[in-house]
Amino acid sequence: MSATLTPRPVEVAAPAPLLPGYRFELAKLVSQWRVRILLLACWMAPAAFVAVVSRQSSLPADTVFGRWMGTTGWAGSLVVLGFACSWVLPLVTSLVAGDVFATEDRLGTWRHLLVAVRSPRRIFVAKALASLTVVLVVLVGLAASGMVGGLVAVGDHPLPGLDGHLLAPGDAARTVLLAWLCVVAPTLAFAAVGLLGSVVLGRSPMGLLLPAVVALAMDLVLVLPVPVAVRLALPSGTFLAWRGLFTDPGETGPLVVGVAVSLGWAAVCTGLAYLLFLRRDFTDLAYDGAGRRAVLTVAVPLAALLALTTAVTAATTSATGVTKGKLEHSLATSFAHLYRLQTRELGRPAVTEEQLASTASCDKGGSRVAAHGPDDHGPGNDWRCVVSWHLPGATAVGSATYQLDATADGRYVADGDGPKEVNGFFQVRSARGDAPNPLWQFDGIVDLLSRS
Repeated sequence: MSATLTPRPVEVAAPAPLLPGYRFELAKLVSQWRVRILLLACWMAPAAFVAVVSRQSSLPADTVFGRWMGTTGWAGSLVVLGFACSWVLPLVTSLVAGDVFATEDRLGTWRHLLVAVRSPRRIFVAKALASLTVVLVVLVGLAASGMVGGLVAVGDHPLPGLDGHLLAPGDAARTVLLAWLCVVAPTLAFAAVGLLGSVVLGRSPMGLLLPAVVALAMDLVLVLPVPVAVRLALPSGTFLAWRGLFTDPGETGPLVVGVAVSLGWAAVCTGLAYLLFLRRDFTDLAYDGAGRRAVLTVAVPLAALLALTTAVTAATTSATGVTKGKLEHSLATSFAHLYRLQTRELGRPAVTEEQLASTASCDKGGSRVAAHGPDDHGPGNDWRCVVSWHLPGATAVGSATYQLDATADGRYVADGDGPKEVNGFFQVRSARGDAPNPLWQFDGIVDLLSRS
């Protein structure tokens, strides 16, 4: 008599649910002292900065909207936004997303985590969602803190846009909120770069610094007079494109392109990080990053992405950059808007923009580049423009001179150069006391994608 032994089926434990894993990873992140300090600073510091600076007689006039901080509370939040896009947000993504995987390498806890969760896929998703949550909380804190500080210190007053037109408080609130919302996409792109660096470089400090280094490299490229298509193909360009929301009509072309490019970078970097994480050998206790393989697995795909987005942008847009015609049109429009604002401050009879019929004539470099003639174009601080306008009942034509400093991203600063009765004084005497002269110095912007 014989009996056949049937092997008992091996029970395979199901992976742990995603939600508890997400909560666990979020708790680990928030328990780190540097993340707590970061959250506290981003929720408190902007309000204190805006409240203090807005009450000073010397305002940060070299920043966009800085010279309006003493006039309206909405300007302070935009100054914070500009600073955050240049430094804070790339640094936040480095400290949060750039360290979320590397910390397990430093502590040697991968085996424990894998045994507990039983799914590398869910570990990746939980860590990515937890880091994204912290980054978005920081972003919300920066926005809310800057707005509260400005509104408490200065108040809810109309905001002059980058073409001089006044945004009523309600419109200013909506546009400022939209501007903050638009920088979510490039923030996601740099957070994805941080995830990728943390996976590829392991415990190496370069993994932690990768988003900040990439942002610095892109900022250096944006300073150079590179083609507009290359400028729009970089996520850092989106950190500047929100300025187009503050013109009438809005110059949203670069912003739309920038958001699409940033989301593409976020998707590609996250996908690469996910694939490399699943292929990692967690049994190797001496693992210290992918090393030279990173050149092939990361640099080549990202270079291909940059080349593709540049080619698509160049093929689908008619970018012409900074040109004489654009500067003349933008300067004449801004001057007309701000002239009406100055007229109101001085208590003079109101005029309309149709009555002013302002025009501008610009020249770059003077006689040194006279050979360029009407084809003057490009950034530089050697633009000199003359604005002309008419007043009702007057036969003489008014004129004022401005020196323009135009940057490659389309922003320019117009500095008044006389006559002193129009744009020669920093302040004017209004019915409520001394007030900033809106025509003395002002910011403007041109649409890099438009032809004229």
